Amino acid sequence: MGVPHLDAIITTDLTKCFQDVPALGNLNLRIKAGTVFGFLGPNGAGKTTTIRLLLGLLQPSAGSAEVMGWSVAHDARHIRERVGVLLEHHGLYERLSAYDNLAYFADIYHLEASVKEQRIKELLGSIRCWERRHEKAGSWSKGMKQKLAIARALIHDPELVFLDEPTSGLDPAAAHQLRDELLELVKQAGKTIFITTHNLEEAEKVCDQVGVIDRGQLLATGSPSELRGSFSRPKVIITIGGGAGAAEAADGPEVAGGAEKPSPLAAKALAALKHVSGVQPVAQQSVATRGLVAENRISVELSDPDSVPAIIRALV
Repeated sequence: MGVPHLDAIITTDLTKCFQDVPALGNLNLRIKAGTVFGFLGPNGAGKTTTIRLLLGLLQPSAGSAEVMGWSVAHDARHIRERVGVLLEHHGLYERLSAYDNLAYFADIYHLEASVKEQRIKELLGSIRCWERRHEKAGSWSKGMKQKLAIARALIHDPELVFLDEPTSGLDPAAAHQLRDELLELVKQAGKTIFITTHNLEEAEKVCDQVGVIDRGQLLATGSPSELRGSFSRPKVIITIGGGAGAAEAADGPEVAGGAEKPSPLAAKALAALKHVSGVQPVAQQSVATRGLVAENRISVELSDPDSVPAIIRALV
């Protein structure tokens, strides 16, 4: 079933505070239908909060969101009926068999008997568990349970699927296997996938587009290769002694002041660096240490690591 909307998810200044503490601030996203979108960030960054807001399980403090053309504020029930969800817990009934778990959730979504049987067989086959369908879910490993939980989220053939840290807590081998099977599953289905992770490698392997979030703030969006390039450019720190024009340091601990006026030597270095290809000055900082004159530190970002010899020639 294809998504009939050009954009599967749109958020506009979406904000959530808990007792005046911001958990998510002014989130603006536009995710096209059919995209595997990764939300990348550390624990506590606001990833799960975002999913709960998009499902209508939390009310935003400000801003708005649409999911598949439905307003989260007014149509949350319609949204939840049409999406698949895997949150922190797998949501399986461990005393039931794998088959009965999927059959139970198929009944919740009112699938016809023939469709139900077909979907169960397809999904258990896709995760290579058809031969184990009569085993109780509680007897399976965590990795196997996660695969079954993903199948459960897909049982009603949803247009959009939310997966919250699906490989969390798995050993590296199990996580790798789950990623490969998840990639195969979602690519075949052609669905929109919103997956949260703190693992850049996972995002690179599975996702078409990635958003980077930290402390509730969206830092960047783009393809995995674009983001890796922008966040992994090498940097060089150039330290210039005080010399003429540098003030004597106060008798105290190290102090840094990024907004201070550079010394004449530092200003000359900054001017020289502007003419070096592949080099972008990022920051200039004055640092005072106990009993020493102030130093100036210049941080430069290299689009080309081979620019280092040119930097040296420009400064000597």
